[in-house]
Amino acid sequence: MNWINNGKKPILIAGPCSAETEEQVIQTATRLFRTGKVDVLRAGIWKPRTRPGAFEGIGTKGLPWLQKAKELTGLPVAVEVAKASHVELCLEFGIDILWVGARTTVNPFAVQEIADALKGVDIPVLVKNPINPDLALWLGGMERLQNAGLTRLGAIHRGFSSAGEKIYRNRPQWQIAIDFKTAMPELPMINDPSHITGRRDMLFKVAQKAMDLNFDGLMIESHITPDTAWSDAAQQITPEVYGQLISDLVIRDNDPKDLKEKTKLDRMRKEIDMIDEEIMNILASRMKIAREIGLYKKENNMTILQSERWKEVLQKYIDRGSQSGLGADFITKVIKSIHDESIEQQEKIMTGEA
Repeated sequence: MNWINNGKKPILIAGPCSAETEEQVIQTATRLFRTGKVDVLRAGIWKPRTRPGAFEGIGTKGLPWLQKAKELTGLPVAVEVAKASHVELCLEFGIDILWVGARTTVNPFAVQEIADALKGVDIPVLVKNPINPDLALWLGGMERLQNAGLTRLGAIHRGFSSAGEKIYRNRPQWQIAIDFKTAMPELPMINDPSHITGRRDMLFKVAQKAMDLNFDGLMIESHITPDTAWSDAAQQITPEVYGQLISDLVIRDNDPKDLKEKTKLDRMRKEIDMIDEEIMNILASRMKIAREIGLYKKENNMTILQSERWKEVLQKYIDRGSQSGLGADFITKVIKSIHDESIEQQEKIMTGEA
């Protein structure tokens, strides 16, 4: 992430969910600066909300407050933009970094409008994942900015909305962020534990997991008096609590520094590769038998799905998995994926596609 902090990891972005008053912005900024654990100050100026009536941001008059915070601390400042007029105002007031919010990323027209407004401008832009778990939409938003000529780009993982979710405000669904990183490995990935958790008591757990997954940085919301914040009070923490949270994080190396240990790791990875190859061969053999069963069912006019058999198989392997220290959710996902592929293979036999 050389365009922000000369490659230092993790990149740390912090500040209030919303800029409320000049005093609140300046106090938050100066107290965060004193922790020595902030690279970029953030504050919401315009707040796209799900429903009308909620605080939607202080608007343009908050931009000079960020200018002052930047002057006092020497730190760059970041603001969320949702349309071209926001971009123009941020550029006018010397905002250093822009980010595209989750509610904007879902709309390709809005992202394109922002991209068009940034043509010919050399400024870093971060793109949050869309509210819904749609990897293509997230990648597409980034591609629109790339096509506009922007080169200093990054992604923010803030979790995904999920009906019935009781633990997280936005379910992390880490695999989607990992898939994004696989598709665009050159771009930094920043985790936003504030929006994932929606509650301050879980921030550390999510932030540590992001570090363990080799994310490039964190964006955490901080407020001088979190309980009286005008938006998202439950997920904000004081600058001092923020500083302690960052101090408590364990930042691990990507590779072992000791040559002997690296050799040991390489050997274990080769063992994993060999096992994975065995798994692939076993799955191929299993699908061959599944197709043979599909042919038998077709010849004997039997249905593909045998519900009682499926229930018995699933429960059997959940029980066996627990004896081997494997979680029920993991076993269910694996067996269900294999079962779904078996059904698809047999469906092709039934319809004559195979």
